[in-house]
Amino acid sequence: MRPLDEKETTSVFEKLFKFTGNNLKSIVENPSHEGPESNPGRYCFRLHKNKVYYVSDSLVKRATNVARTQLVSLGTCIGKFTHGGSFHLTVQSLSILAPNAKHKVWLKPTSEMSFLYGNHVLKGGLGRITENIATGDGVVVFSMSDVPLGFGIAAKSTQDCRKLDPNGIVVLHQADIGEYLRMEDEL
Repeated sequence: MRPLDEKETTSVFEKLFKFTGNNLKSIVENPSHEGPESNPGRYCFRLHKNKVYYVSDSLVKRATNVARTQLVSLGTCIGKFTHGGSFHLTVQSLSILAPNAKHKVWLKPTSEMSFLYGNHVLKGGLGRITENIATGDGVVVFSMSDVPLGFGIAAKSTQDCRKLDPNGIVVLHQADIGEYLRMEDEL
């Protein structure tokens, strides 16, 4: 387990910024109250076997006692680097993205299952949407009872959604909490 280098940090922060905007600062400066220390530490990003983890400093210090070959996971896995070098967020990052999301979409109860099976969000299943979403922005998808279901990329802006037909795609699916069941061996 090692800290991210400059290129890796840039790609991780660019991807997180796409979903959180200026709230990225609260993710980076989030105080950690884990461990025996009385004063709160910080959270940091660490790379282990092409996966990026969001973990507290005190846990990283205690993990130095474990050999790298024996270490399976540490903290919250927020994404992974592909063989081509690009960074992809995984569904585990939803716990970090949801409270800090800049753009949000709420689904009607009838279309929640469709999204959880890995399908895109259609205009007919849209309950609410935040203002000022542009095409290509990162969007966190919620149920009408504010339970985070997943995230994706906006296919249409907020203005375009108003005049879109009910079968038009609003959000392109990237990850959802149904992946915990569909891909449990890979996570």
